[in-house]
Amino acid sequence: MVYKGVIFDLDGVICFTDRYHYQAWKEMADDIGVYFDEKINNRLRGVSRMASLDIILERSEKQYTKEEKERLAEWKNDRYRELLGKMTTEDLSEEVKTTLEKLKEKNLKLAIGSSSKNAKLILSRIGLADYFDAISDGTNITHSKPDPEVFLKAAEYLGFEPGECLVVEDALAGIDAAVAGGFASAGIGEAATHKKVTYPLKNFSELAEVV
Repeated sequence: MVYKGVIFDLDGVICFTDRYHYQAWKEMADDIGVYFDEKINNRLRGVSRMASLDIILERSEKQYTKEEKERLAEWKNDRYRELLGKMTTEDLSEEVKTTLEKLKEKNLKLAIGSSSKNAKLILSRIGLADYFDAISDGTNITHSKPDPEVFLKAAEYLGFEPGECLVVEDALAGIDAAVAGGFASAGIGEAATHKKVTYPLKNFSELAEVV
């Protein structure tokens, strides 16, 4: 298959911000007295902020109102953005940088398809602010993965049909979203184990060999 565009999830694919998410959620959970650990954190991968909060609050004895939940989510995001301030261009690996350049040399259009509302901030911190041809993120979608909306929007912004694009993901929910949207997919890490992934990758650099 000849692809015209490649759509990347951000966290866990282009860069790694998991530790910052975990720290911010952990501080919030500790503050309200709700147990939270890395196992629970793994359930939040690829999930929207409010859906993530609902998962954390499953262990809470208190019933939170919509307004209270919004305040908690905003508190977490403010803390997360503070932590993102520690990111630099050093957080972009040489492997990712080199592979992206190889894809551009093949005249492929590149896009971000991330549920994060902080995608543009993260890209700016790692030196990729103006690198991608399109960005679809949490600011322009109403449904998070496994709904395919974020990828469908990215394809639309690139001007391509889903069948003309390859989605690159590290989360199982991301592969589910790609399949639901009619996209071929390349999986890294946990996503490589998905039964419906098109290309299971051992590392990011292998991507240059399948497109």
